[in-house]
Parts: sequence; C-alpha cells; structure tokens
Amino acid sequence: MKYYFIFFFITTLSYSQELTLQQAERLASLPMKCLQQEYPNKLGQLLADSTEIAPPKKLHPAFYGCFDWHSSVHGHWSLVYLLKQFPNLGNRKEIIKKLQANLSKENIAQEVAYLSKNHEKSFERTYGWAWLLKLQQELDSYNEPFARELAENLQPLTRLIVQRYIEFLPKLDYALRNGTHTNTAFGLSLAWDYALHAGNTPLLQSIKANALRLFKNDAGCPFGWEPGGTDFLSPCMEEIGIMQRVLDKHGFLKWLKDFAPALFSKKFAWEPGKVSDRTDGHLVHLDGLNFSRAWNLYALARAYPKELGHLKATADAHMQFSLPHLTDGNYEGEHWLASFALYAFWYR
Repeated sequence: MKYYFIFFFITTLSYSQELTLQQAERLASLPMKCLQQEYPNKLGQLLADSTEIAPPKKLHPAFYGCFDWHSSVHGHWSLVYLLKQFPNLGNRKEIIKKLQANLSKENIAQEVAYLSKNHEKSFERTYGWAWLLKLQQELDSYNEPFARELAENLQPLTRLIVQRYIEFLPKLDYALRNGTHTNTAFGLSLAWDYALHAGNTPLLQSIKANALRLFKNDAGCPFGWEPGGTDFLSPCMEEIGIMQRVLDKHGFLKWLKDFAPALFSKKFAWEPGKVSDRTDGHLVHLDGLNFSRAWNLYALARAYPKELGHLKATADAHMQFSLPHLTDGNYEGEHWLASFALYAFWYR
C-alpha cells in the first residue's frame, strides 16, 4: 500500500486531472494511428458459408480499423469528441478527412447490410451498439457542416441499432453482470444517454422498464470480487451507473444504500486494478476497469456532493494509476484505451 501512494503522488505531479490540449493531442494520436489500420484485426462475424470470407475493410468499410469493430466505433467517437472540445486540435484537417472517408454514406450502407443479415442480429450486442449510439449523439451535437453530414450518414445504422435494442431487451431474462463486452448495464447506460438526447421515447421506456426489471432488487454488490482477471468494466459500478439514470434522486439513493452501502463511508477506499503485462491484450483490460470505475465514481460525486462527494478522490486515484500508460507503444492497449480515458474525463 505504501508504494501505491508514492506512485500516486509522483503521477499526480505529471498528469493533470483536467483534460488539456496537450493531453487531448496525445489521446487523439491513438485512434488516428489505428482508424485506417486494417491489421491486426479480430473479426467477430458468423460465417454462413465460404462466400462471406473477406478482408476486414470489405466487410466493414466504416469500422475496420483499431483491431475490432467496437474499438473502431469508439475511436471515431474519441476524435469527434476531441474536435468539439479543442477547436485548435493538431492535425484537425487530417482527422476530419479520415472521419469523412470512413463514415461516408456508402460505407454506412454496407455496415447496415452486414448487420441486417439474419445470422448477425447479435453482432456487437450490446457493447458495440452502445458505442455506435454514443458516436451518433456526439455527431448530432456538433454544429459543424462536416459533422452534420456525417451524423446524417450514420443515421440508418443508428435506427437499426435502436430497433435491435427494443427487440432484444424484453427477451433478456437475466442480466449479464460480467466485466467485459456483454455487460448489460453498460450497454443500457450509453443507449439511455442517446435516447435522452434524441428524445426517443420508445427506447427510453424500454431501457427504463428493463433496467428496473433486471436490477431493482439487487443488493450487496460484492466489491471484493472485483476485479476479475480480464475485466475492463466494473460490474458493480456499471450497474450503479444505469440505476442512477433511470431512478429519481430519492429512489436511487435508497437503492444505492442497499446495493453499495460502503460507498457512503468517508473512509471508503478501493485500490486500482493492477496490470502485470501491458503487452497482453486481455490483461491490459484492467486499465479500462480503472477508467470505468472512475467515470461512475465521478458521476456519483458530482450528482450527490453531500452524500458521495468524497468518492472523487477515489476516482482521481484510478485515473492517475492508468493515465501514464496509454501511449506506451503497445497496440494491445493503444487501440482502445484512449476512448475510456476520454469518457472518464468527460464525467469529471
């Protein structure tokens, strides 16, 4: 424990808790590097026959880079977000050019055709779905001509994903409470944010009804079980995140006192997840877990400063633990972790 606090002190001196232009350019360099990098690539398709075997760029002309489909999607989100926040971002013209090339109307039409296959209805469910809606939300709210065009291009795919959510959620009898891609709570949280932004009442109603059905009776989340060895999402904190969205303040605090009473203690402490080997694509997930915890802890501290404001320090510690390692030269983490760091900065 002593060495952890020494490390925290040192990194606090070097890494600002506010997103600066310098940090933004460092984080933008990661998706820029991989957005149009086709290999290495991990495809997640189900082959109906040999005619469906094709290179990643042909299968997914919009989202073929950054190792896999979902990482490509949130890599696009990262760049749009950074362009909005930092109008003077370096390589701005090059970033826009790459976004326009990937998110063309023709490319999105091919993505829609792929996801419309009968045997691909579960493709990227619900992690990739959630990030796609996050990308749509970011483009919708960016008042620049190029962004408005890209938002319009993306809409057919977004409509398909919204339809998939509404069809799927009532069929999900049991929530997935893991710390990886299929985590139900995370997939609902980003979808809720999009639905709220878009004023999509059917999607809002579906998410709220199914979140309450799946999570309202949960109590005593086992914080001691975290982290799992390859988690990049915090099962306890992601569930808190969706319930914070769908419940009113009184109802949420009542639920939270049953689900996670330890959070209300001013002495609450949680050690960040440690990464033994950042060249291992699964072990480096734990840096993502630290950011997942951070963005949910920030959300609690900001919304309930009197009851939960003390959690900001724990969130800061998790951020500081993993931020220094985002540009360490290992593609295993570089192709996706910038998005997680930015999402945590956004909540801060």
